[in-house]
Parts: sequence; C-alpha cells; structure tokens
Amino acid sequence: MLKEERFRVILSQLGQDHKVHLAELSNVLKVSEDTVRRDIKELADQGLLKSVRGGAVPHSPGPHHFKDRVEYGNEQKRIIANKALRFVKDGQVAIFDGGTSAMLIAQGLPKDMHLTVVTNSFPIASILEEHEKVEVLFAGGRLLKNSFVTIGNETIQYFRKFRADICFSGICSIHPELGVTGPDYEESEVKRAMVESSREIIALSTVEKLGTAEAYYVCPTNQLTTIITDQPDNLDVFEIYKSMGIKMV
Repeated sequence: MLKEERFRVILSQLGQDHKVHLAELSNVLKVSEDTVRRDIKELADQGLLKSVRGGAVPHSPGPHHFKDRVEYGNEQKRIIANKALRFVKDGQVAIFDGGTSAMLIAQGLPKDMHLTVVTNSFPIASILEEHEKVEVLFAGGRLLKNSFVTIGNETIQYFRKFRADICFSGICSIHPELGVTGPDYEESEVKRAMVESSREIIALSTVEKLGTAEAYYVCPTNQLTTIITDQPDNLDVFEIYKSMGIKMV
C-alpha cells in the first residue's frame, strides 16, 4: 500500500473513531508499527492530527482566530450559553475567559443581576460596560491579537489573587486522558490560572471538541465540575466523562 493510501486510511479511521492505535493500524495496513508511527508523525507535522503515545487523536475542529470563531457554530454556542446562564447566581464572583461562548453568556446576563466578573477578554469587558449591576475587574497584560485577550505573567498573577465562585471556560479540546488543552501556550497558561482560582469550573464545549487534543496543557479533565455542550446529556460519548464525576449538561 502506498504512503498516500495509508494516510487516507489513517485519517478515515480517525474521523470515525476519534482515535487510532499503532497496533490496530499496523494490522489494518499490513505494515510495521514503526512505519505507522512515521506516518502519524508526518500527518501531525502537516497539522492533520495530534500524535499521542500509542497512536493519535484529532485536533479540535473550527477556527482559532477570534474574528472567525465569532461566526462559527453560533447556533450551538447559543444553546450552550443558555444552559450556562442557569449556573450564574446573584452576588457571585465569576471568571469569564475569552471564548465566544463565554461572550454569549455575558450578553445574556439578566439586567437585574448583581455580579462581579473577572476577565481578560476585551470583547466581554466591552459588553459588560453597559450592564449597570455587574462590576468588571479586568486583568491587564500583553494583548494576544488573534484572541483579543491579555496574556503573560501579569495576567496570570492577577487571576491568582481571586477565589472565584465559578469559572466559565470556553474549551478548545477535551480528552479523557490528555486533559483540557489549547493551541496557544501563553493563553493556556492563563486558562490554567483561571481554573486554579475557581471553586466551580464550567467547561463550554460543542460535542465535536470532545475527544480531541491540542499541544498545550491546561488542566486534567477531572478537575472540571461541569461540561456544557450543545447536545442532550444522554449521548453515549458522555458516559466516560460522567464516570469521572463530571456533570454533563
């Protein structure tokens, strides 16, 4: 079998199963595991998958630039935001990251709700500027231009000053074994500080991001309190997360 044919088989199986294993691919392709490992590395170098020990998993689907994400999957994100609003309580201190789902939560906050929002997102700060009863605490730092958020040590240290009631974190990738990951190192470091500074961590994720992985680690999956998705809570794919003690909504 030619290399290009092997690539198609690997990517096809990855699309169906959301993971591939070296041993299984070796049997299917009738080549050695070393050959499969080299194929996976080449596909990973092309950005077509994420190489992990013993095989590979998909990258998170969808765009990474904020301007593109605003227009991507809006219907699913509104479902997620509407579910998430049920977790917001009057008087809370809430951390909002720079995700577009978190932005929709900010837009949907009741006008009579008293809340303290800690964020590093310029769009969210701008939205909440007009909310009379929400106090906004903004984390300074260096601007990450493709996400419109602040990053760096100053940002991280700012979040570490808080013990927030709840954190709304827009997720790029969640994997049961590989944890919560993201495509940008410095933004992932800031997200880690947000998680570590919060009592309840609400992950906002479309179903297509479950079982995927990126390069930079945020936190273990079982550190999440709740995962809110755009689907009903009874899908088979959710069972592994429920077994970790995570509430699926």
